[in-house]
Amino acid sequence: MGSWSIGHWVIVLLVILILFGAGKIPRLMGDMAKGVKAFKKGMKEDDETGSAPSAPVESVKVLEEQTARTSEVSKDWTAHG
Repeated sequence: MGSWSIGHWVIVLLVILILFGAGKIPRLMGDMAKGVKAFKKGMKEDDETGSAPSAPVESVKVLEEQTARTSEVSKDWTAHG
């Protein structure tokens, strides 16, 4: 059970060829290669800048406001309880 013989792989490949056709497979591989190249280029550009992504100041301000509101609400609950 669990081991695949050569016959199984041949059948799987034939089904893939029937479903996708012989012309689509090279096109799919080319698209995948373009995606990998774009990913590598993006990673290389990030490394060249040398800076780690940082949170925008606006996000930090929103987080501080939410924390302040949460502490105010908890104070109200303890005062009424």
